[in-house]
Amino acid sequence: MAATRSSEFGDLVQIKKQLISITAQCKERGLVHSVKWASELAFSLETLPLNEIPPPLELTEEDAQDLDALCLAKSYFDLKEYDRAAYFLRGCRSQKAYFLYMYSRYLSGEKKKDDETVDSLGPLEKGQVRNEALRELRVELSKKHSAGELDGFALYLYGVVLRKLDLLKEAVEIFVAATHALPLHWGSWLELCNLITNIEMLKSLSLPDCWVRDFFMAHMYTELQMIKEALQKYQSLMEAGFAKSTYIISQIAVAYHNIRDIDQALYLFNELREQDPFRIENMDTFSNLLYVRSMKPELSYLAHNLVEIDKYRVETCCVIGNYYSLRSQHEKAALYFQRALKLNPRCLGAWTLMGHEYMEMKNTSAAIQAYRHAIEVNKRDYRAWYGLGQTYEILKMPFYSLYYYRKAHQLRPNDSRMLVALGECYEKLSQQVEAKKCYWRAYSVGDVERMALLKLAKLHEQLNESDDAAQCYIIYIKDIFSCGEQLEHAEVSTALRYLGQYYFKNRLYDEASLCAQRCCDYNDAREEGKALLRQISAVREQGEPSSTDLSLPCVFNPLSNNTTPVRRVSPLDLSSITP
Repeated sequence: MAATRSSEFGDLVQIKKQLISITAQCKERGLVHSVKWASELAFSLETLPLNEIPPPLELTEEDAQDLDALCLAKSYFDLKEYDRAAYFLRGCRSQKAYFLYMYSRYLSGEKKKDDETVDSLGPLEKGQVRNEALRELRVELSKKHSAGELDGFALYLYGVVLRKLDLLKEAVEIFVAATHALPLHWGSWLELCNLITNIEMLKSLSLPDCWVRDFFMAHMYTELQMIKEALQKYQSLMEAGFAKSTYIISQIAVAYHNIRDIDQALYLFNELREQDPFRIENMDTFSNLLYVRSMKPELSYLAHNLVEIDKYRVETCCVIGNYYSLRSQHEKAALYFQRALKLNPRCLGAWTLMGHEYMEMKNTSAAIQAYRHAIEVNKRDYRAWYGLGQTYEILKMPFYSLYYYRKAHQLRPNDSRMLVALGECYEKLSQQVEAKKCYWRAYSVGDVERMALLKLAKLHEQLNESDDAAQCYIIYIKDIFSCGEQLEHAEVSTALRYLGQYYFKNRLYDEASLCAQRCCDYNDAREEGKALLRQISAVREQGEPSSTDLSLPCVFNPLSNNTTPVRRVSPLDLSSITP
């Protein structure tokens, strides 16, 4: 089947025809997710006139001979009677029948494995049950592959079998071959996504030059946390003619969720629900955003709405779990995440969220198991690595923590939370230089929780590096006041107390007095502030002059009520500790 080049999105009519054609082919083979993807994409394009609609697929001589068996088997397949479908397809010779025969055997094994897994699934059990059909399927498909008899669909199935047997290198090669043999089948691209671990590996692959490749690259950039590149790619796809695609809108929303641009992500998810009100995919991600924002009424409405649509969907269970978690009903939340995993043991989000709930319940061993399951499903899940780091931190095992935090940091190099966690680990291991690097880097990349500078200042304080500590406290206070936020009052007062004493020791009495006055605004620092003011008065009464040492860091004036700075702040030399 011809495919347009990735740079040529001009011929949308041709693309629409290809989507209609691949939808029909996937439908015949029971590849429901690929059918849905292609159908949603086709729906977002202009309707074709009657004379442009592609004709039904042509039958080969072998197809005609297998037609009755294929129709009967497909009816059983649709009813999930996979063994029965395979039984009536044995001996059929057409490519279509061969694929459905092998696929039925594969799904039969998966169904039996899932049934056993459900029976054994508990928070501490690994549930490692194998699909017994995989080895036989691999032997048979391998022979056909060596003889060059596998079409694009059969190559896709061969790749899935290899992946399930953990033969990942061979699986990548087969999926690449499948994309070349049948570039329009989205399932092959998606399987390939799950096996690519880094950008170098992505660049090394020889992929077909087809318009579907652009969708794959955008998806891949999102998975590899290259959000800027992903958003650019999706933007160009929308401009190319896919502006109405709910798939693209959902992917952009997920991308914004990944970079914690919560407002933009919420806006897009609300837009998505207006266009597709009965949609359930990605609603678990939407509920994560509502959870982070503590939007209880909206999360409650979403949960009720999804229960009405389909209460036995993985995403619905995750949304309800998030709702109970927000209400601090952690046992109930864990119960719903377990229910999600009974429906789909490979649900990444449910394993990670269940880990969080066990952490809340102080059940660290169960949390570790849940996070490990999440990593088995997807090694790129930074939340699970981070969760493991936190769990081992609670267990006071800093070397373990450091390993897992490093993994999380590799996946999210510009996430300040990972850097702060790493810094804390290094501090516990008395590796102060590394800790300083981490805290400063966390501040440089945009400190989400406004903790990095404080921790850096306190570390300098412990090491008796008073000038550096003062400089960090000054920058911290400037940042808090410039944002108009005074959320962490205790921490602001900590900074002011230190600076007051620092200036007093260095005989900068004006600055010390200013900090002491501001300490009086905070309950926990009021007494110390008043005591410092008394000390300053006593010193001044004795006629001791103020120092004029300009090399010492001094606070900017957002602390005072007029607009002239007390003194220019001297730049802090962090060249020695900046990574």
